[in-house]
Formats: sequence, C-alpha cells, structure tokens
Amino acid sequence: MKKEVSDLLKKELQYIGLLFLLALAIFKVVFFKEDFIVLLRSVLSLFWLFVLPSYFILLYWRENLEFIERFVIGIAVSAGIIGMSSYYLGLIGLNIKYHIFLLPLALILIGMSIIKKDIKF
Repeated sequence: MKKEVSDLLKKELQYIGLLFLLALAIFKVVFFKEDFIVLLRSVLSLFWLFVLPSYFILLYWRENLEFIERFVIGIAVSAGIIGMSSYYLGLIGLNIKYHIFLLPLALILIGMSIIKKDIKF
C-alpha cells in the first residue's frame, strides 16, 4: 500500500509540475509585457496558496475521484478554507502577513496526516 501511494504521489506531482509550467506559459502569453520573475512569483504564489494545499487535502479521495477532478474541486475547496481560516485568524489577532505562510502549510500538513493515518505507515 505504501509503495502504491508513493508511486501515485510521484506521478501526480509530475502532473502538478506540468500544470505549473503550463500556467506559467499562459501567464507569459497573457501578461507579455511583465518580467519573467514577476510572472514566476505570481504563478508560484497561486500554486502555493491554492493548488498544493488542495492536492494534499483531497488526496484522501484518490480512489473516488480522478486527478483532474481533485485538482479542479480542490482549488475551490482550498480557496474557501483559506479564506475562512484567514478571516478567523485575523479576528483572533494573528497578523495577516503570516497567513500566506501558515495557512497553506497547515493544510498541507493536515492532508499529509490524514493520508498517513489512512494508509497506516
């Protein structure tokens, strides 16, 4: 079971890498006057905020949903979770400059712990 999941992770992280390059190419075409570093930073921040947390959270449903379904649904789920969490952490008093680092990292760790519990390492 562990090898099956690790092979799946390798394959799907390659897909995410290809989607990152595709998004970067699309951004370069659309925003052709911008510097490459600015576009790289923008795409990287979108993937850090929405794609990676959603991938790890929805990895639990890998048997029920295909990769592309988890990818599309996950972006909306991740945006909702991060939006609500950011709002409530702001009400608690956590400065917003920490949200961009803490929230995606927390969602990734939560998703990994769910998977770890699911496959019983």
